[in-house]
Amino acid sequence: MSKVLKGLLYSNDHEWVKKLNDEEVLVGITDFAAKELGSVVFVDLPEVGDAVEANTEFGAVESVKAASDLVSPVSGEVLEINEDLVGEPEQVNEDAFAAWMIKVKLSNKEELENLLSAEEYEAIL
Repeated sequence: MSKVLKGLLYSNDHEWVKKLNDEEVLVGITDFAAKELGSVVFVDLPEVGDAVEANTEFGAVESVKAASDLVSPVSGEVLEINEDLVGEPEQVNEDAFAAWMIKVKLSNKEELENLLSAEEYEAIL
């Protein structure tokens, strides 16, 4: 069974969101998504300063068996990307919750209300 962490928010597209404060969040893919992909060999992330929009693609993850778009669960500006993943994409498989992908300054905090709690996400798995 896939690991689901309490205290995070989740999207139907298998991304997680961790609130850092009222304006900033980290975004990554869930343990379920990492296991479905298999061994991750490449992560394509946006540039710092890029705008992301909820429910739209912001990058991609490639594994030995599949490629998958990354779909942003929130809208805002990319403040930081996880540079470690560029050189070591396998970190996603080692711990999907530690291997965050982007830090976003939210432009619409209300979008967080559309995301799933850990319990709601577990129910769809």
